[in-house]
Amino acid sequence: MSDPADRDQRPDPEALLAAAEKEGRGRLKIFLGAAPGVGKTYEMLKTAQKRHQEGVDVVVGIVETHGRSETAALVEGLEVIPRRQVEYRGRQLDEMDLDAILKRRPKLVLVDELAHTNAPGSRHAKRYLDVDELLTAGIDVYTTLNIQHVESLNDVVAQITRIRVRETLPDSFLDKADEIEVIDLTPEDLMERLREGKVYVRDQAQRALKHYFSPGNLTALRELALRRTAQRVDDQMLSYMREHAISGPWAAGERIMVCISEAPNTPGLIRYARRVADRLRVKWTAIYVEGPRSARLTEPERNRVADHMRLAEKLGADLATIPGSRVVDQLIGYAQANNITQIIIGKSDRSRWFEILHGSVVHDLVRRAGSISIHVMAGDPIGERTDGDELETKAAPRPFDPKPYWRSAIAVAAALGAGLGIDQVLPLPLPNISLVFLTAVLFAAVTSGLGPSLFAALLSVLAYNFFFLPPLYTFTIADPANVLALVAFMIVAVIASNLASRTRDQAITAARRANTTAELYAFSRKLAGTATLDDVLWATAYQVAFMLKVRVVMLLPDGDGRLEVRAGYPPEDELDDADFAAARWTWDRNHPAGRGSDTLPGGKRLFLPLRTGRGAVGVIGIDRDAPGPLLTPDERRLLDALADQAAIAIERTRLAEDIDEARLLAETERLRSALLTSISHDLRTPLASIIGAITSLRSYGERYGAETRGELMATVQDEAERLNRFVGNLLDMTRLESGALELKSDYVDMSEIVGTALDRTAKIMHGHRVEIDLAVDLPMVKLDAVLMEQVLVNLLDNAAKYAPVGTTVKLEARHNDDEIVIDVVDEGPGIPQDALERVFDKFYRVRQGDRQRAGTGLGLAICRGFVEALGGRITATNRTDRAGAILRITFPKALAASVELLVGADHEV
Repeated sequence: MSDPADRDQRPDPEALLAAAEKEGRGRLKIFLGAAPGVGKTYEMLKTAQKRHQEGVDVVVGIVETHGRSETAALVEGLEVIPRRQVEYRGRQLDEMDLDAILKRRPKLVLVDELAHTNAPGSRHAKRYLDVDELLTAGIDVYTTLNIQHVESLNDVVAQITRIRVRETLPDSFLDKADEIEVIDLTPEDLMERLREGKVYVRDQAQRALKHYFSPGNLTALRELALRRTAQRVDDQMLSYMREHAISGPWAAGERIMVCISEAPNTPGLIRYARRVADRLRVKWTAIYVEGPRSARLTEPERNRVADHMRLAEKLGADLATIPGSRVVDQLIGYAQANNITQIIIGKSDRSRWFEILHGSVVHDLVRRAGSISIHVMAGDPIGERTDGDELETKAAPRPFDPKPYWRSAIAVAAALGAGLGIDQVLPLPLPNISLVFLTAVLFAAVTSGLGPSLFAALLSVLAYNFFFLPPLYTFTIADPANVLALVAFMIVAVIASNLASRTRDQAITAARRANTTAELYAFSRKLAGTATLDDVLWATAYQVAFMLKVRVVMLLPDGDGRLEVRAGYPPEDELDDADFAAARWTWDRNHPAGRGSDTLPGGKRLFLPLRTGRGAVGVIGIDRDAPGPLLTPDERRLLDALADQAAIAIERTRLAEDIDEARLLAETERLRSALLTSISHDLRTPLASIIGAITSLRSYGERYGAETRGELMATVQDEAERLNRFVGNLLDMTRLESGALELKSDYVDMSEIVGTALDRTAKIMHGHRVEIDLAVDLPMVKLDAVLMEQVLVNLLDNAAKYAPVGTTVKLEARHNDDEIVIDVVDEGPGIPQDALERVFDKFYRVRQGDRQRAGTGLGLAICRGFVEALGGRITATNRTDRAGAILRITFPKALAASVELLVGADHEV
């Protein structure tokens, strides 16, 4: 019989799907270096020049030469896409023009510094996202990257160099690379380049040599780059083998696989596999083949298998559980498909006769392994313990049920009646009639299992002998040939019943596991859709109670670290002292406690820790009324799966809360810094003017003329009014954020509010022409006149700051069928497009060139708060006829007074 692994030489569907996803995409080549200065950009340009000479359409998207003449020389002859200019904090930044490249659509584009962070306002926050868009458009990309920018290595690099790299690249994008070329340079050569000034200027190079570019740092970074590239190449080789249905192994790199079983020496094999993997610095896999024999394992044996799998996972193995009727076929097939080079398996302790009758997995594996190395380990079963949690489990109850045996007897009776009828109507040879009884045996095996099918086989043999073999109606057999036929029938019946019952057991097991898997999947989707911690806890409590038929209680620590009940099903009022002690032990020791465990086993409930890779996040307790151990091994494994999903969901909600809190703290810190900066400038500046004027008047007042003294007093007054406006803005913002704003709305004439606002801003608007354009038919509006007046004052003040002296500030008011519109229009430089919404943020001020306008950055934020409180909205746009900004207030027409209301008010007066 041929080996299924040899017959099935089809490409792996997932590998073909991954290859299909790359169709139409550009190819990505990364020039990877261990540190700056190894020559990544130089090698990229050198390779691009060769491609250009071959006729490939190559353009330079962005290349940083850093003033190196030999690198700049390689750019000559290549088309360079002009960079786009981005203004940020008064500076002009050069960024790659993604749209220009997409419009140009070259065959190959060069993009330097893949992990670069783009300037604010760019389409993508990171340059690698720009590259991904180029690849999606079918454009090939050459790019450069230093190993310290890889996200998963960020902590390692920080530990080595004592420098935290802020610009990082996701590992998933690095894995998308079609080709990675390591640009390697020995630490001595790189340090020599530094001394020669070929990487940094001389002073900067000397500092770098003392800190970052030490021989130890460079050696460690070099090893990281080589190992990360080797890992990527190994994954590419494995994908190629699967895509082309190539049987492994290709021993280009080592891969370890350890075979898991119920044998007591398996933990020793697992630890040995971990040591071998550590020595070779490679990944390793723990595999368990779930065959027909798995269904016949005792409950302690099945429990040991689960413990062994948990131990392997804890030690860092990739777990694999595969079904199959022949263990060796599955092991060899998996090893060849995954390029396994070494297999570790335990030495069999079975007798020679058992191996002759049933075969030996170890011997068959050694014979068929080919170029795969096999480690047969004896291990030491004495004292072997897994690192799993020791819980007492119970065997699944299997009470005797006579109904299947009655069904088997009825099936045999029906077969007997059918056989007698056939014998009377159609005299057939006896072997043909025996097939009718065989049908009854198969029916019993399929419907009831092995025991009833063997019982049906025995009844069939007796009935066949009694009713059909001469002499009839006795159990005596006269003809020796009939003895042979009866024995053959008995053997066929037993074998058929065994095969049919085994198929039935496998089908039942598969259906049970499919149902459990479906429920776990539904539970995971439910957890993924929950946003709050309480929802996660209640969903978990219900799911555990529903699937395991137990009572559930869930405890989480409060802010002081004390455990408290947060959820339960059915809801629990409180736990007694013994249960709380067991729960506290579980939380403190990260180990099960309570009923059925090795700690406080006399408790009412069993408590298990809810834990993730970061540690325990909570405790779950279960109990039921039945005495004895709470869980079977299958139920324990199911509870572990549910608890792991719940722990991850709890950690996810807490991480989301931490992110929100960190974002709030960051925003608070930003506002605090902005407030302090604003206060330090806007309080100290007018105070300095006031103090200077008062000091001059007191010290030299008699020397100044009346005009000079008047100017000094005017300065004091102006700066005091400026301070008053500043303090007023702070108070107004405090009222808005605290919700203490009280509206006193009444129908007011907009012209009166405009006039009052102009009077208050007369000094501010000095030097500007003010034009008022109020519609004649403008209706009265129901507003708080004081708040609306302050809004107009702030808008006029803002226009005076940003519009040049001598220009016109226009205030317009009009209405249409739907709304009332008030515009404040200036002739200043306008508002940058990306700041049209941000100008209403607290403490935000538009910077024009190197000039920072005076002010706190609160005026427009207060305007928005007041206008929205009055029922309107405020927006910012730019003029289209010339430079300038338009700040527009819009109120719904529903706030306008109707004619009938005004007439009624006149009659009352």
